[in-house]
Amino acid sequence: MRSGQERVEEKRSVGTVNARIARRFGAALLAAATFSVIGAAQALAATTHSTGSLPDGGTWISDVPSDWNGTLLLYSHGYGTLSPQDAPDPGTEAALLADGYALAGSSYDPNGSLWALGSAVRDQFQTLAAVKKNVLPHRPHQVLAFGTSMGGLISALEDQQSDGRLDGALTTCGLVAGGIQLNNYQLDGEYAIAKLLAAGQSIKLVHFSSQADGAATAVQLNAAAASAQGTPTGRARLALAMALMNVAAWAPNATMPGVYDYAGQEQQQYDMEFVSNPVMIFVETGRQQIEQAAGGNGGWDAGVDFAELLKDSSYSAEVRALYHEAGISLRQDLRTLTRGANIRADVKAINWLKQTSVPTGRLQVPELDLHTISDQLVPVQQENYYGHLVRRAGDKALLRQAYVSRQEHCAFTSGELVAGVQALQHRVQTGNWDSVAGPDQLEAAANGLGLPGGAAFVPFWPEPLSGDNGPFNPFTEGIRTRW
Repeated sequence: MRSGQERVEEKRSVGTVNARIARRFGAALLAAATFSVIGAAQALAATTHSTGSLPDGGTWISDVPSDWNGTLLLYSHGYGTLSPQDAPDPGTEAALLADGYALAGSSYDPNGSLWALGSAVRDQFQTLAAVKKNVLPHRPHQVLAFGTSMGGLISALEDQQSDGRLDGALTTCGLVAGGIQLNNYQLDGEYAIAKLLAAGQSIKLVHFSSQADGAATAVQLNAAAASAQGTPTGRARLALAMALMNVAAWAPNATMPGVYDYAGQEQQQYDMEFVSNPVMIFVETGRQQIEQAAGGNGGWDAGVDFAELLKDSSYSAEVRALYHEAGISLRQDLRTLTRGANIRADVKAINWLKQTSVPTGRLQVPELDLHTISDQLVPVQQENYYGHLVRRAGDKALLRQAYVSRQEHCAFTSGELVAGVQALQHRVQTGNWDSVAGPDQLEAAANGLGLPGGAAFVPFWPEPLSGDNGPFNPFTEGIRTRW
């Protein structure tokens, strides 16, 4: 029986669906996919949409097709909104509903930070309970977590806290290395820009009082980077900073540079980070929101050996080549960074992040991770870190990771996402991954759906994540462990 808080309504019309898909994929793609779009629209027209409230003031939504296949997808949205979502985009929503999947997702606590990890896992499981009790016509055969970006981290956390409530988890472009690693590698690169490229300027890197405070720092860092890009010395030092931040070397609308094209790699890193889709404003205002949620600064560089960080970076050869070309001393700059690093984390913030925002790698249910290989916001190297974490926890048999040869954050097609859902469901139903999570089979499955955009799954092995500054110790804060 439905509660009085819920509103049940008939879903969108065919015309509304066509308009939404056109905005997402463009008129040409829509025309090429006429038959699949009509089928999806018909499914949406027979879908029941429900809403409800959570104890912390959050809200949830669900969409259940009339021909429900018995699987519920519990969707976790990414950073930037506190409105409920139950799918990553309209095209994927239409495709999943057409395949018979029920969808549900929460807003998280709307009264707090956009870094909503303090409430997200709880809110999602409360949403699951409400939808199972009040919306679904019968108990689901499977419940699969499905998350995007920050929501990918939430799905990974839901996996390790499943306790019988989930059957599997799909993370896409997920922040699976967790909030502390995110803070550290971003801080390492920002510190390098401030120290080596903006000497004499006062640039605040932590303890922001507001998002405007963080944005002001982003403006300073962007200006320093733009100035540096004009000289060989500046480009070499900027390459070092971008290596510490794990900035991808394949920019949008560009051909991937050759393995020895170090100048091309640096140029595309610069374009990726500062030109094509500038991210510093997002990063610095995001740091303020993490600090607000955690109650202080959750990253550090004090005690970090920057020569060791660079040694483990996949961009080490590029940095060394550009320093040699510029005729400046890399060893001296690394010593300068190591000697000057003095930013310490707040114990309270680290403890909060450990409790809410850091995966343990101890999986309870099968998990499939999807990532684009050139991601400007959540570097693909996070998957390397997470894979090691899961293996150390003894659960590597539960995890599969798959990669899409495309630039930018969360730039998946609907076919790729639906193929990921289907591969995970195969593992849940059969107890075996078989080859369904391999690039060839995912590619064939995605292309066989006939959805706009095609697919670009490839074999890929991400490099180590720079910024693994070791386990937090309030007295040393820089003792690194190697995998």
